[in-house]
Order: sequence, then C-alpha cells, then structure tokens
Amino acid sequence: MKFHQRPYIYTGEVRLKVTDLNKLTDFYTEIIGFSVLEKGSGQVVLTADGKTPLLVLEQPEAILPKEPRRTGLYHLALLLPTRADLGKAIKHFSRNQVPLGASDHLVSEALYLNDPDGNGIEIYRDREPDSWKWQNELVAMSTDPLDANGVVAESGNEEWNGLPADTVMGHVHLHVANLGDTKTFYEALGFKVVSHYPQALFMANGNYHHHIGLNTWNGMNAPRPTEGSAGMDAFTLVYPDEKTLQEAIKNVRELEHIVERIDAAFVVEDPSGNRVILRLEV
Repeated sequence: MKFHQRPYIYTGEVRLKVTDLNKLTDFYTEIIGFSVLEKGSGQVVLTADGKTPLLVLEQPEAILPKEPRRTGLYHLALLLPTRADLGKAIKHFSRNQVPLGASDHLVSEALYLNDPDGNGIEIYRDREPDSWKWQNELVAMSTDPLDANGVVAESGNEEWNGLPADTVMGHVHLHVANLGDTKTFYEALGFKVVSHYPQALFMANGNYHHHIGLNTWNGMNAPRPTEGSAGMDAFTLVYPDEKTLQEAIKNVRELEHIVERIDAAFVVEDPSGNRVILRLEV
C-alpha cells in the first residue's frame, strides 16, 4: 500500500449519486463489505477501517438512472492487502451468486462486478512491485485469465468478514471524451503515463501501475451525463503536502480550468466533465 500514502499523490474517496440509497447501502455493506461510518439525510459514508471515508453515497431528489455511453466512472477500484483476501472475496461472491469478471494484469489480480445502478467496481490485489516489469518508464500490463483456483487456495479455510481494514481506493478508471486533452490535465495534477492500451491510458504518481485509468471506450467525444443522472459525482486526489497541492492547482488554472475552494478542499472538472476533489492528506 506504499503508493497510497506520502510522498505520493493518490486516489481517495469516491462520491456516487445513487437512485435508491437504502438499496445501494445494503449492496455496498452486505456484498462489497464496507461498514457505515456516517448516515445522514440522503447520504451515507462508507469505510473499511471505521475511520477513513472511501465511498460516499448520495441520493439527490428526482434522480435519473445512469446513462449509457457517457463520460464518467468506468470503475472504482478497491485494493485489498493480500492475495488471501482476494481469495476470501471470491468465495463470498460465489456464495452470494454475484456475477463476476476476472483478470490477471501481471501487476495485479482483479475481480470485476457492477453495483445495482450499473457503476463498475474492481476489487484487486497487487503483486509485489519488485516483480513488475518496466521498460522506458512504462510498466507491462496485460489482460490474462485469472488463476481463480490458486487465489482461492491462498485463503485456506479463512472466510470473508467484510473489507479488510487496510483496504484503500487503489485507483479510479474513467470514461473520457478525448485522451489527449485529458492526459494533459492529469499531467498538470501530477501524474504521468505508465501504460498504454487500445483507446486507453494508465497514469500514476511515482512508479505505481496506475492511480488513474482513462479510456474512450464509450466513443470519441462521448457526451457528458445529464446533471441529474446517477453515477459518479466526484473522486478525490490526495496530496502529500501544501506545496504539491498548490502547484497542481496552479498548473490546471494555467490550462484555463476553474478551481473552486470548498471548505478545506478544491474542486476542478477534467476536460470530460469528471469532477475531481483535491485535498491534503489528513
């Protein structure tokens, strides 16, 4: 988990607009394994360790269903501490008859599923960073079949008991309208391209395999979602110190993006309309 703490810039909590707060809360607690940190009128804050928000669910009035082929969230990705944890997750999802996709990405092993609103979720574990293959500052990644039996065997007789306390928001993968402009925007925020894939880029701060994924799989120049529709409201980037944060803000303002201050954080939209919250590590 070293790439999700100082001195790196990394992904923090994700905020979702949902169609049915009770239904989505049940899904994310009972199926995904979060616990409730705070519950208020129209909003639930979810956590893995009992103190750190990782996911915020909000049900606005007159919410519309999530729209297809728009920019926005492709998936949020929860990083588990160990391979055994991933094995316990597979057993849990299997018992609950949850439809799953699965891949071996060389740097990681991953499961894929959707929430009831159609938001994508990845649950994964990283291989040791010293096993990742780098060449010319790019990391080798692939989409190979997952050795699910081997992953499950790693968990032995242990059973799933919710998300481990050390779970973090490993990365966020976005549908965007244009890779070029969006790449420039996230470079200004402190990230670099570390891997290429057809119609996609993966970007990281430091030598992680990616904190941010970008793709145009919903079509070049895909439209933004309607304001009142379900889906991602915003995701968070966490900065290690004030100097790094202010440099990022300066950089995106020079690209003529509007940065607003909201309480102790800053909010800016990427070129595809994805809202990004910028804040300091607490």
